[in-house]
Amino acid sequence: MLIGSTLSAWLFESGLTRTAIGAFGSIAIIYAMNFLWAPLLDRVRLPLLCGRLGQRRGWILATQLLIAATTLAISFTDPSLSYLWTASIGLGIATASATQDVAIDAYRIEIIDVGENDKLTAASAMTTAGWWTGFGLPGGVALVLADLPGWDWGNVYQFLALVMVALMLFTLMIPEPASNREERQREDENRMRAALAGRTDTNGATRALAWLAVTVLQPFAEFIRRNGLGLALAILGFILLFKIGEAFMGRMAIVFYREIGFSNTDIGMVSKFMGWATMLVFTLLGGLVNVRFGIFKGLLIGGIAMASTNLLFSVMALAGPHMWLFAVAVIADNFTTALSTVTFVAFISYLTSRVYTASQYALMASLGNLSRTTLAAGSGLMVDGLGGDWALFFFLTTLMVIPSLMLLLWIRKALTERLGDVFSRVARPKPADGPG
Repeated sequence: MLIGSTLSAWLFESGLTRTAIGAFGSIAIIYAMNFLWAPLLDRVRLPLLCGRLGQRRGWILATQLLIAATTLAISFTDPSLSYLWTASIGLGIATASATQDVAIDAYRIEIIDVGENDKLTAASAMTTAGWWTGFGLPGGVALVLADLPGWDWGNVYQFLALVMVALMLFTLMIPEPASNREERQREDENRMRAALAGRTDTNGATRALAWLAVTVLQPFAEFIRRNGLGLALAILGFILLFKIGEAFMGRMAIVFYREIGFSNTDIGMVSKFMGWATMLVFTLLGGLVNVRFGIFKGLLIGGIAMASTNLLFSVMALAGPHMWLFAVAVIADNFTTALSTVTFVAFISYLTSRVYTASQYALMASLGNLSRTTLAAGSGLMVDGLGGDWALFFFLTTLMVIPSLMLLLWIRKALTERLGDVFSRVARPKPADGPG
């Protein structure tokens, strides 16, 4: 939220063009790149923090400290005067936040015991509800505060930095997951040392190469070996394309609302506060639906429904700023987004190893973020290219889901042939390294 809708509103009021706002969002490309350093979160122990809090909580607290510091720093910038400076600090926020995502996702998967695999879908619903709480609740507060007399966007970001500090208390309260991760990684490293023993000159070089290979290459090699190259690429392609239409729509949503006549307060009350409340409820309901019907049915139904609700925003573009229509569109969009997101998170969690949790989940999640960040950076250019025709823009975002659904059908067939009907029938996923 710090570099998403809130920042988009700030940039709009600073006089930046739609194309510039869309391009500014490309700093979020870092979310699509966090898999590059995610292996470090599986292997590297931060001094003091990881020793006192554990591997997962130590990394979470470190990233929260960085987010709070960079949020405070960006509050002292002015995008209309120092575009590059604001973008640079925004990149710092994105880097810390993307690393926090890796740590929290690994924590969420590992906190569930391998004997409680049926809880993975419920955990996906809870983490989605938490994400939307962080996006919607303070985001709504930020937009309302920005309209208050005497408040500017610098004050808003200073308030959000305090919120981030308060969230650190929860990191200190939660338990650290029990895991045999380090033991399994040592076994892989010993095997790698044995394989490299005849190819290096010194024991030191052997140890260094083995550590690097297990840290950087083993997580991705294990994923490909387990699924096969063709299926692995199809899975990653589906993850990349599934939410591209939603990403294009979401990047321009705040600009669209403002252009058709809604105020920051209108947007905050409907899109953020009401959106957060309905999203929270729908996310938990979406978890129940997925437990009942399974991962693939949830993805198929959720994907079609998610794309179809974009048509309501086309209607808004034609009808104008009616609050009731705004509310209906937000509620419908939140319901379908909740259903698809919970299933999407559960799907990725299902395919993740418990030994290289951070690395593999980050790889798949970063591909999902690639459409939301890098690819969607051209959303403003697309609207400008359509001559500001918002109705046509939202219609085209509806069609963007089709390639991913075609891949989904192929993936289902391939996984069913390889693993039986577990993926297409059973909604209670088990991790890749679980028993059986």
